[in-house]
Amino acid sequence: MASSETAPSQGLNTYRRLLSYVAGRWRYFGISVLGLAVYAATDTAFAALMKPLLDGSFVERDPEVIFWLPLALMGVFVARGVAGFFATYFMAYVGWHIIKQLRQQMFHKLITLPTAIYDRSSAGEMISKLTFNVERVSSAATNSLTILIRDSLTILGLLGWMFYLNTYMTLGFLLVGPFMAWIFGTITGRFRRISHRIQGSMGQVTHVVEEAIEGHRVVKIFGGTEYENERFEKLNEENRAQQMKMIKTRAISVPLIQSLAALALAAIIFAATRESMIDEVTVGTFMSFMIAMMMLFAPLKRLTMVNEELQKGIAAGQSIFELLDQESEPDQGQTALQKVTGKVAFRDVSFAYQADKGEVLKQISFEMQAGQTVAFVGRSGSGKSTLANLMTRLYEPQAGDILLDDQPITEVSLASLRDQLAYVGQDVTLFNDTIANNIAYGKLAESSLEAIQQAAKAAHADEFIAALPQGYQTQVGENGVLLSGGQRQRLAIARAFLKNAPILILDEATSALDTHSERHVQAGLEALLHNRTTLVIAHRLSTIEHADQIMVMEAGEIVERGSHHDLLTKQGAYAALHQLQFATEKGV
Repeated sequence: MASSETAPSQGLNTYRRLLSYVAGRWRYFGISVLGLAVYAATDTAFAALMKPLLDGSFVERDPEVIFWLPLALMGVFVARGVAGFFATYFMAYVGWHIIKQLRQQMFHKLITLPTAIYDRSSAGEMISKLTFNVERVSSAATNSLTILIRDSLTILGLLGWMFYLNTYMTLGFLLVGPFMAWIFGTITGRFRRISHRIQGSMGQVTHVVEEAIEGHRVVKIFGGTEYENERFEKLNEENRAQQMKMIKTRAISVPLIQSLAALALAAIIFAATRESMIDEVTVGTFMSFMIAMMMLFAPLKRLTMVNEELQKGIAAGQSIFELLDQESEPDQGQTALQKVTGKVAFRDVSFAYQADKGEVLKQISFEMQAGQTVAFVGRSGSGKSTLANLMTRLYEPQAGDILLDDQPITEVSLASLRDQLAYVGQDVTLFNDTIANNIAYGKLAESSLEAIQQAAKAAHADEFIAALPQGYQTQVGENGVLLSGGQRQRLAIARAFLKNAPILILDEATSALDTHSERHVQAGLEALLHNRTTLVIAHRLSTIEHADQIMVMEAGEIVERGSHHDLLTKQGAYAALHQLQFATEKGV
C-alpha cells in the first residue's frame, strides 16, 4: 500500500527521527538551547537600550543613565559571548555524537544486509550514503539547528519588543508575513527535490570513480580512458547542473524575502512620519523600533539560507533511514549448533536470483556423508556456485530444504551455522592488514602466533611468509595487492586451516593459478580436505578425480553423478567435459 504521507509531513517525520537521536544527550542539548536563548535575547536587549539612549536621559547627561548604560552594554556583549560559546560547543558535541551513532548503525546494517541487496546496489552508492549523506545530516543536526533555534528566538524576541513599542507599526510589518510563508514553502519543496537529485548523482559519481580505480588495468589496456572520461564528464556535469539549480534558488529567494521586508520597512517609515503618528512616537521609541526591525533582516536571511541546508539534511536523512530500515539477513533459527559430524543433504532445492530470469537451481537433491568429498562440475552458469551460496545461507532457497546433521539449516542461527563452515574461493578477500591478522580473521583473532604459523605451514604458505622482511607482520596492501595470486590463495587456505571447521567449501580455488602456484595450493588443499566434509566446485577436472562423488550440472539440474571412473565409463556428459578439457590442455 502506498504511503499517504505528503512530502512536507515525510520531511517533518524524518527530522523528528533525526532529533530522536538527541534523547540520550538531552542535558547537553538543553545547555546549548539555553545558550542560544540567551544569545538571542542579547539582540533584543541591544535594541531596547536604544530607547533610553535617545529619549533624553543620556542626551541630557543624566548621571545615573551615564553610569549604568555602558555597564549594561558591556554586560549584554559578555553574556552574548559566553552564551555563544556554550551554544556552539554543546550543539556540536551533540551533533557529532549523532553522526557517530548514525555511521555506526549504517555500517552495521551494511555488513548484515542480505547478499541480494549488494547484487542490486553499487558499492559507490552505499559508500556515498555513509560519507556524503551523513555529512549533510551533520550540517542539519548542528549548524542548521543552531541557526534555526537562535534566529527563531531572536525574531520572536525582537517582534515582542516591537509589539511593546508600537502594536500598529508591528502589525503593518507583519502584513508581509503570509507572502514570506508562501515563498518559504515553495522554496522548501524545491530545495528538497534538488537535494534528492544531488545525492543520487553523487552516488553515481562515486560509483564510476570506484569502478575506474578498481578496473584501472582493464581501462588502460583496452583503451577505455576516453570512454571513462566521457562517462564521468556526463555525471559530473549533471551534478554541477543540480548544484547550480540549488544556488539559483537560493540566490532568488534571499533578495526576494529581503525586498518584502524592505517594503514593510519603507511603509512603516512613511506611516511613522505622518502627523497623526508623530506626536505618539518618541525619537527613542521610533529608533528602537527601527533598529529592532533592521536587526530582523540578518536572522531572516540566515533562516532563508539555512532552509536549504535543512532540506539537504532531511533528504539525506530520508536516504539514510531507507538503508537503516531495510531488513537484515533473515535469522529466525533458534538452535545453536555445537560441533557437527558434517552430514549435508539438499532436498528438492530450487532457487532463482530474480523470478523473471528463471530458476538457477531446479529441485536439486543429494547427500554428503560426514567426511566425504563431493565435487560439482559443469559449464559456467549451470548453478554450481549457487550451491555454495545456499549452503552458507548468503541466499535462501525458494523451495526445498538444506539439512546439516539431519536438521534444516533455517532452524539454526546464522552465527552457529557459519561456525561450522570454512570457505576458500577463487577470488580471495584479504584486508589491508598484516599476514597474521588476515589468517586469524574475525572470530579467529585471539589465535596464538604458534597456531597461525602451524596453519600457514599446513597450507604451504610458511615458506614465502618466512622470506618476507617482516614475516607474519608484513602488510599485504588493499585486497592483498602486494602478494601474488598463489600466495593470496595459500593465505585463504591457512585461514580455513586455522578455523578447523567440519565442513569445507572450495569454489574453484585453483582455476586462476599457474601450474607452479597450483602445485603449492593443491598440496595445501589436499591436507585441508582430510577428515572434513567437502563441497568442491571445480573447473579443472584433474583436481577432483579422487572425490568420493562427482555431480555434473547442466542448466540448474544434476544430470550425472558417480565416481570419476564410473562417469568416464558411462561416456556421458562428464566424459565429454573430460575429453574436451584434456584435448584443450594438450593443445589439440
